[in-house]
Amino acid sequence: MWFPRLASDRVLRRQAVDGPFALTLRLDNTERVHCLNRQAEAEGLYRGMPFSEARAFCPTLRGAPADPARDAVMLETLRRWATKYCPWVGMEGADGLVLDITGAAHLWGDEPAMLADMQLRLDRAGFEARIGLADTRGAAWALARHGGGITAPGAGLAALASLPVAGLRLDEATVIALKRLGLRTIGALATAPRAPLARRFGAGLLLRLDQAAGLQPEPVTPLADPPRHAVRLTLPDPIGLTSDVMAGTARLLQELCLRLKAQEVGARVLRLTLRRVDQASCQVELRLASAMRDPARILPLFARGVEEVDAGFGIDQLRLEATQVDPLPVQQIGQAAEAPDRRDNLITRIGTRIGLDNIRRFLPADSHIPERSFVMMPAAGTKTCGDWQVPRPRPRPLLLFPPEPIVAQGTLPPTSFRWRRMRLTTARATGPERIAPEWWVEDDGPCSGLRDYWRIETHQGRRLWLFHMPQKPGWFVQGEFA
Repeated sequence: MWFPRLASDRVLRRQAVDGPFALTLRLDNTERVHCLNRQAEAEGLYRGMPFSEARAFCPTLRGAPADPARDAVMLETLRRWATKYCPWVGMEGADGLVLDITGAAHLWGDEPAMLADMQLRLDRAGFEARIGLADTRGAAWALARHGGGITAPGAGLAALASLPVAGLRLDEATVIALKRLGLRTIGALATAPRAPLARRFGAGLLLRLDQAAGLQPEPVTPLADPPRHAVRLTLPDPIGLTSDVMAGTARLLQELCLRLKAQEVGARVLRLTLRRVDQASCQVELRLASAMRDPARILPLFARGVEEVDAGFGIDQLRLEATQVDPLPVQQIGQAAEAPDRRDNLITRIGTRIGLDNIRRFLPADSHIPERSFVMMPAAGTKTCGDWQVPRPRPRPLLLFPPEPIVAQGTLPPTSFRWRRMRLTTARATGPERIAPEWWVEDDGPCSGLRDYWRIETHQGRRLWLFHMPQKPGWFVQGEFA
């Protein structure tokens, strides 16, 4: 199953375009045509040509940037859809699927009826698809891309005799060399002596030929579905007490944590779904500050959410699912083993009340500009920097705030100035320390440019961090030392 215009079909399904349309991708510092619709091909455009030339040939051409990541997601969606026809569905490059329908065609009547249903549904969905059916994977690939249709059982290479040699999944250089030798079709290649071909092109050419003929195996390997970390408990009699729900949650946690441990992952987000006898459901979501799989640590965190659940006439089913997991490899256990991080437990408990995103911490950033030397990140999920140290030529203030202007003249620190409604007198000034702007970062703020920093000690006991801007004469206070 080949989708020759998968990328453009994905975009045009959401917003149709009348006329030529192409998606562009930047290659070798040039915007090139990545995928185009039928109208664009009718104008003589082709894949790989520079987009500027395409616009010159076709002034009405409309373009948009390509997104290979979303194309891959769409192909995966089509793969899951194709499992309705057979369980063995695998990827075939970036724009195709391969299905092993052995023993499944009779469910749709016969093979032509199955292919007709596939084609009809894809056409309705807005995807152009070409489908080939043969005894071997290689033959089906050749049919899908160079003809389409169904071959008779046991036909072998005879059904592919008229197709070009490019249908054997050969590289472009090999195809060109074969055409120069006069071997333009698969039939001509199959009747040629094998020994000279092997000496000149290697064993890969004959392997592709044998795979298409069925002499070499080429099985279909379906992609494994992502693991689902979920457990369920159905009760014979409804329950409504908080203690009963917590007891059932404890049983589910034990089983779920064993599964997580077997896959060496830990839960970051847990969702407890409580189904009532009236078929209504209540959900309790628990977001953890770090990956965990210890039932004893996780269970008490559910207490607050379970207490707020309205049990109604009773709860008859509990379902626990880890909707987000992170790698958590097995660690060595011994006398020197580290204790569980209690800080993560505290962050999780507070986060259940005010939200994990509202608990933030400061982290260092790679910048020598004072106000850019740190960032604020959520405390959950971010690792501490340990003994992170950056060599500083001068000490930095303990308290840092946005620059606050003061009234002063000259390039030397003022002997007396007013700051925050306080009249301060300079006792000692240490400096200057010049900090240049980061030329690779655009900054049009009022304090952009060179800065000369001074460490000021006042008679009133304040120890401030002032700077002067030579290009924009003015003094500012930005920090205070302990």
